[in-house]
Amino acid sequence: MRIIGVTHVSERSALRAKVHAAVAAVLAAWLATTSPAGLAQLTYPVKPIRLIVPFTPGGPTDQTARLLAQKITESWGQQVVIENRGGANGNIGMEVAVKSPPDGYTWVIATVGTIAVNPSLYMLPFDMLKDFAPVIHLTNSPAVLVVHPSLPVKSVKELIALARKRPGELTFGSSGSGGLGHISGEMFRQLAELDMVHVPYKSSAPALVDLLGGQISMLFENTISATPHVKAGRLRALAVSTATRTPVLPTVPTVAESGLPGYANNSWNGILVPAGTPRELVTRINGEMVRILREPDTRERLTNVGAEIVGSTPEEFGAMIKTEIDKLARVVKAAKIRID
Repeated sequence: MRIIGVTHVSERSALRAKVHAAVAAVLAAWLATTSPAGLAQLTYPVKPIRLIVPFTPGGPTDQTARLLAQKITESWGQQVVIENRGGANGNIGMEVAVKSPPDGYTWVIATVGTIAVNPSLYMLPFDMLKDFAPVIHLTNSPAVLVVHPSLPVKSVKELIALARKRPGELTFGSSGSGGLGHISGEMFRQLAELDMVHVPYKSSAPALVDLLGGQISMLFENTISATPHVKAGRLRALAVSTATRTPVLPTVPTVAESGLPGYANNSWNGILVPAGTPRELVTRINGEMVRILREPDTRERLTNVGAEIVGSTPEEFGAMIKTEIDKLARVVKAAKIRID
């Protein structure tokens, strides 16, 4: 009986060895046909991810980044670390990102100003279209065209008519030269062929204060800041800057539908990674972002700060970036905007 038992053990061991050898052969064959990028996707992420915010903490872009970082940390089990690199209208943070390894562990969240306006304002040490890979267009944030109630206009058509009667008299404020408010105002002025005066401020807050005091005529302001004053009657909302109406101010028409066809400009943001990041990783990051944007609590939190969720594919975001760079370059050139 002892001899038979040993024989049975030996047979089982031999069978186990054959099974292991067969599995190893299949695995080796599969590995031979699988790309390194594909293998990386199977294990990604294996370490913390750095999400660069090219602005100081506390702003709307930073808030969006922190919400996404928290969600992805929870779902992937790897920490997403926020790194604020403010300065030069976002260019410093973008340069840090573009110099990082294209391994999927460095992301950057940027805005329309940083991505689409800055190439026309600065001599950048990188090419926005060639040196970054688009991942996802996250949100849009419409601006609202507001005027002081003392201005005798109640629509975009009336504002255009008044500006034509009083060339060089009406003023529009902004958070500074090259900022979204400036670009929005210049686009309005150019499309309507008006003679208006730009008044730049150091930020949008003092511009809003001066509009409330009647020192300037109009302002393209974010909906979150402007809406309380509109509801209180301290400002009059004429139109929103986006191509479609916004749920934040559903009764306010767009600039295009209320007298200036073709007008559309808004703040938007999205995620990019260094060019050369494996396509498989870009796809995985995009898919996770889309999933998070669809969660009810995510939608609620972003809506509360005036954002409208998009959630594009990488290809859609890339096409939009090119279109926006070309469109805004024409505005900057026609307005002769310079950054001293």
